[in-house]
Amino acid sequence: MSELTTVARPYAKAAFDYAVEANAVDNWYEMLVFAAEVSNNETMTSYLSGGASVEQARDLFLNVCDSQLDSNGQNLIKVMAENERLLVLPQVASLFSELKAEYEKEVTVDVTSAVELTAEQQTTLSAALEKRLARKVKLNCIVDVNVVSGLIIRAGDMVIDGSIRGKLNRLATTMQS
Repeated sequence: MSELTTVARPYAKAAFDYAVEANAVDNWYEMLVFAAEVSNNETMTSYLSGGASVEQARDLFLNVCDSQLDSNGQNLIKVMAENERLLVLPQVASLFSELKAEYEKEVTVDVTSAVELTAEQQTTLSAALEKRLARKVKLNCIVDVNVVSGLIIRAGDMVIDGSIRGKLNRLATTMQS
């Protein structure tokens, strides 16, 4: 997986830099997500990895994507086809998404709770996290009855465990020290 990410990174960075320069980040994101879905298709994956010529792979891919890609998106596909990299499009889209979120100062936060949060609780939590993280926050709320009470918040590498289980674990660790 890390090898695919290493291969995909220059394509994602180049596409992102171009998209920023052309003020078309959202359009490029949509094109890459679509192309990644095409690349993930079982039939397309077996065709691309089955020894098709570069020209055949390129032409088929462009025909399938058709009007979903503008001329610049088609050029990216042509370059990736020439380098036999069409299978890494899902990683390119993923890396592009990360660059887009960083550029837009946005973060997706996973919030795990024992019960579903109300709209008011989500708004309050979102506002507090936006202040703390200095970014726009998109909440991904998950209900897990094993949490018992409280919240577990994950944003990238940061984890805030405000659950009862987490507090009891920290208390047990402190008492053992």
